[in-house]
Amino acid sequence: MSNVNIKRVKSTDIEFKDRLVAVNRVTKVTKGGRTFSFSAIVVVGNENGIVGYGLGKAKEVSAAIAKGIDDAKKNLIQVPVLKGTIPHAQEGKYSGSLVFMKPAAPGTGVIAGGAMRAVLESVGVKNVLAKSKGSSNPHSVVKATINALAQLRDPYTVAKVRGVQLDTVFNG
Repeated sequence: MSNVNIKRVKSTDIEFKDRLVAVNRVTKVTKGGRTFSFSAIVVVGNENGIVGYGLGKAKEVSAAIAKGIDDAKKNLIQVPVLKGTIPHAQEGKYSGSLVFMKPAAPGTGVIAGGAMRAVLESVGVKNVLAKSKGSSNPHSVVKATINALAQLRDPYTVAKVRGVQLDTVFNG
């Protein structure tokens, strides 16, 4: 994430809902046989503008998920959510994944695929149009979506920086 104005958040006293995005089984073949381990990518959010993702690896699925949740709580960012949608259209990129999202009218719902849907629902967006292009690898899609959300600018701060009224930002 190359954006300078990312708002990091501490996870104290916030109630999070976690969503499991993907579980991957990894097999290591040794002289003694096969050894299985699991990696889980998890998204946590308070459904009110705070979201984070984490990767957990362990010998068991439940332990991997628990580690992923702990990791996600260490990587939280603040996202501006305006009237249940995002303030403006935004693209995000990570590795081979490119995601595009734009605001939608009330009643549209979250139009997004698997990994993107988990991130957008965790952040509390109710209406958004989103498209994932390029790689569909859940790890890359989650990171690209978080990247796009981190680049969103709050209309109130934009109005303050420009020195204009809030309605001028939207109309003009």
